[in-house]
Amino acid sequence: MFAPAPKGAVPTGVAVFKDGDYAIRRFAEKAHNITHWSEFYSGGHPALEVPDLLIGDFREFFCTIG
Repeated sequence: MFAPAPKGAVPTGVAVFKDGDYAIRRFAEKAHNITHWSEFYSGGHPALEVPDLLIGDFREFFCTIG
């Protein structure tokens, strides 16, 4: 068996939109350094339908790392 890969050190942000899989968090946290997690319940394609939410989330994430 292979040993699990070490958890990454790079800060990672995740935005899950209404049709996303909210259960993915527990798997993402095993391999990534999740520092920002957002769940949105509106918008299908964020860049086209709710760009203000997406850009706001980008800003919030990048303000926390730096």
